[in-house]
Amino acid sequence: MSEIGSGGRVQPARPGDPSRIGPYRIIGRLGAGGMGTVHAGVASDGMRVAVKVIHPEQAQDPEFRARFRREVELSSRVTGPHVVPLLAADPDAQTPWLATVYVPGPTLTQHVLTQGPLTEGSPYAFAAATAQALAAIHAVGVVHRDVKPQNVLLTPVGPRVLDFGIAHAADGISVTRTGVMTGTPGWISPEQYRQGTAGPAGDVFAWGALVAYAATGRLPFGAGAPDVVAFRVMSGEADLDGVPAPLRRIVEKALAQEPGERPSAAEAAQECAVLLASQVTQAASADALPATAADMITAAWEVPAAEDAVWKLPSDRGRSRRRLVAAVALAAGVVGGLAGGVAALLPGDIGGGRQTPLSAASASPPASAGSGQASASAAQGDEKAERQAANGSSASAASWNQARAAQGAGEHDVARAVLHDQGVEAQDLGESADFTPGTVRFHASRREVYLSYRLASDEQGTLYAETQIARSMCLTLRDVVLRLHPDLPYRTYVMVKEEQGREPRVTWQDDFVTDTGCRSAADNGTGQDTDGSQGWQPDEEGLGQAMIPSTDSAEIRVADGTARKIITGTNGMRQTLGTDRVLGNAHIKVGFDPEDSVMYVWSEYLQWNQEQVESWAALAAGEACRALVSERESAGGAWPYSRYAVAEIGGSGYLMIRWGTATTRAECPT
Repeated sequence: MSEIGSGGRVQPARPGDPSRIGPYRIIGRLGAGGMGTVHAGVASDGMRVAVKVIHPEQAQDPEFRARFRREVELSSRVTGPHVVPLLAADPDAQTPWLATVYVPGPTLTQHVLTQGPLTEGSPYAFAAATAQALAAIHAVGVVHRDVKPQNVLLTPVGPRVLDFGIAHAADGISVTRTGVMTGTPGWISPEQYRQGTAGPAGDVFAWGALVAYAATGRLPFGAGAPDVVAFRVMSGEADLDGVPAPLRRIVEKALAQEPGERPSAAEAAQECAVLLASQVTQAASADALPATAADMITAAWEVPAAEDAVWKLPSDRGRSRRRLVAAVALAAGVVGGLAGGVAALLPGDIGGGRQTPLSAASASPPASAGSGQASASAAQGDEKAERQAANGSSASAASWNQARAAQGAGEHDVARAVLHDQGVEAQDLGESADFTPGTVRFHASRREVYLSYRLASDEQGTLYAETQIARSMCLTLRDVVLRLHPDLPYRTYVMVKEEQGREPRVTWQDDFVTDTGCRSAADNGTGQDTDGSQGWQPDEEGLGQAMIPSTDSAEIRVADGTARKIITGTNGMRQTLGTDRVLGNAHIKVGFDPEDSVMYVWSEYLQWNQEQVESWAALAAGEACRALVSERESAGGAWPYSRYAVAEIGGSGYLMIRWGTATTRAECPT
């Protein structure tokens, strides 16, 4: 989770996100990963924090909960100027969470990809600070076990080591999944590959590789399939060309094949401090020499400060404002057409001194779609509508015209919440779709809530946007109707698309009461399971499982072959994808989720537009599907994986693009 942890930009909160976790007010998201979601939070004193919340599904797993509790215990021991400290945690909560200090700045990976390797005195400062961080970690009996560029943030005053998500005690006590190797290929020590042991010396080995990467911008053991990288690690083939000579000596010792031949983290920190002092004294006058080791690191650190946007605390982001609206309405006993009075009670932009009025669409009678006239009374045609509802007939333009504007406090709360959350959705969709929410109407006898909207995009963009709109509406209604106003009769939401010169038409309807996870919307996406099964869709947890390095030789072989074909195909269509860059294993990866029998393919290259992403996803899905079919045929049906999913991963999380079931080659995407 560190890749999108403390160093990311704040993304808008999503429907269903909490407004508060523990003592922290949640204002948005920093990202998501295999364990859960990282939220941007603010303490009562204004301090910014990163709050990691694990997935509810994982919280129900006693083994995972024990592992998380252990993580909290270990992280609380670690202090020091070059680590990201734990502030608070509740491992026993229904949804466990932990909070750390928010640290602005990119990861080392992000810096190298955008700015290149560290230069001048910065590699020395980096080596000294990260070695000191590991020494502090080891001093309290903890082993990090996942030292890598994604777990180091570059702040304006030096690097910070974070994420002890798979750390364990140096006494050997740990809680991990049986048979699963922890760590990341290329940053795993030889002894861990050979014997599965990971002690402090393993952290030092990874630290040596980390310093080499920071100084050269190259992976010291190269890229490629996990087994290929493992062979290079165990054969000692590190690429250290370009590492400054004074640093190279300590890096070579850290990368020794035998753990006993490596220095301890404390010894490495001391040696790096001497090298750093030499660099600083050469550049500073005698009366300007730094007084402390931390000052020396800051003095030699020449990494420019990254943009650190001010965290806005608007009350109209996420769900916190909507819930407050409902609370005010209930407490004040607002009824009938007094929605305009509620608007005056809403908080404005915090710090801005302005109040944001509610959309008039929810407070006034909506115009009848396509007519320009006010909606007629809902009583007209109710008898016919009731007969239609009893017969299970679908919603239509006629039932939309029969629906009415909100009446009463509860319905006004629903209308405001839907329009607010759809406004957030419009911002999230951005340039990919021109989406404008319209009006909200109610049909009590049919138990339906209607949302009209306008949408302009291409076919794929429309499908994706309408899926997101439907999911957002489902989540909103489950929250406001079922939680705040359970006395309301509604159970179905209906989306009505309005287009210039055409009659309004129903594009979506579903039961938000029975759809507890609001998954039906996602099931109608472009990647719908090709075998017709509605019981499965790829998810964040499965993607997280796929990111765990496999030790199964067949999985490694299939993943390597699939990745090679996808990479070759991707580079062969560079003109279509609009890039001259040759992509490799660092950008396109393959992994497995054993629980759901899924092979995941994901891209971390974020320079494609939507059309290009779809083109790449079609290629990747086809190769993944054919690989699974071929392996199943070769294994005589014993191959356990039958599904595939293609995803894009970025700083704000992930997007599932294509998925399906590998049945025959003829049915694979082309």
